[in-house]
Amino acid sequence: MTKVAPIDQRKADHIKINLEQDVRSALTTGLETYHFVHEALPELDLNRIDTTLNLFGKTLTSPTLVSSMTGGTAEAETINLRLAEAAQECRVAMGVGSQRAAIEHPEQAQTFQVRRVAPDILLFANLGAVQLNYGYGVDECRRAVDMIQADALYLHLNPLQEAVQDAGDTNWIGIAAKIEEVCKKLEVPVIAKEVGWGISEKTAKLLADCGVQAIDVAGAGGTSWSQVEMHRAPDEFTRQLAATFVGWGIPTAESILNVKKAVPGMTIFASGGLKDGLDIAKCIALGATLGGMAGQFLKSAAISTEKTVDMMNITKRQIAVTMFACGAASFEDLQNTTLIHV
Repeated sequence: MTKVAPIDQRKADHIKINLEQDVRSALTTGLETYHFVHEALPELDLNRIDTTLNLFGKTLTSPTLVSSMTGGTAEAETINLRLAEAAQECRVAMGVGSQRAAIEHPEQAQTFQVRRVAPDILLFANLGAVQLNYGYGVDECRRAVDMIQADALYLHLNPLQEAVQDAGDTNWIGIAAKIEEVCKKLEVPVIAKEVGWGISEKTAKLLADCGVQAIDVAGAGGTSWSQVEMHRAPDEFTRQLAATFVGWGIPTAESILNVKKAVPGMTIFASGGLKDGLDIAKCIALGATLGGMAGQFLKSAAISTEKTVDMMNITKRQIAVTMFACGAASFEDLQNTTLIHV
């Protein structure tokens, strides 16, 4: 039997736990406290609502992002290919999971390589920012981008996950300067991404100073990776440590506003507990450009490409109907519409 490397087993564990366990944060996204003003006479044609946008040189038909999830195992390859096939058909953006496994085990690169089924999508490579303190640099970032022919690179920020993970990487000193170096030297845009605990104003300003071209807030309210790590903890000490932080983080809505206030003009991706197109529309009204979902797409891709296409199509329609019902013909209108905060 082939010995499974620890990083491979971790990837397999993450898929299994996300599909089978309740790993939701104890916090909510905060989006439930915002409501659009219903317009009974919108003076719009629903079929002429424009949900397209241009980003990083690509045209999307919907402001929907398949948030970074997986890679590194055979099951992950199947899921990534289904997600990519659906993204190609629906013309939405997609990020792959952390490519560290493929950087260290090149034979796993194919589990992330989706261009063969999705030649036109906006595609994001992905590495953990903390790896810049553990031997990685611009060359590894470039390898991740080239590996999947990506349009941009996610550097994900997951200090709490590393802190509660068995043998996590917890030296984060000097990471900002190294992110800045990557931003200066890499040929594609760099996007900073949290993984489920949100972005503060302080962090947003620091990331902007580093030169990132977008921030994915990945706020609290969806998957809690401390809960995921709790389920895969090797002992009671680690389990209790991870369980402590089920209610930690900055909710998604607050995170969007933090970035908007701290760095006016920064491109914001909203993720973290988004359930549907209505939530994406709320995020755009608050200041985001894209809305990312992971869990819903993971569950549909575990079934089939067709189920994933269905999920993407209903999400797009939900966004359009929301815009129609609040009288917004475009995303510019949507960002200028009234949101009631209760």
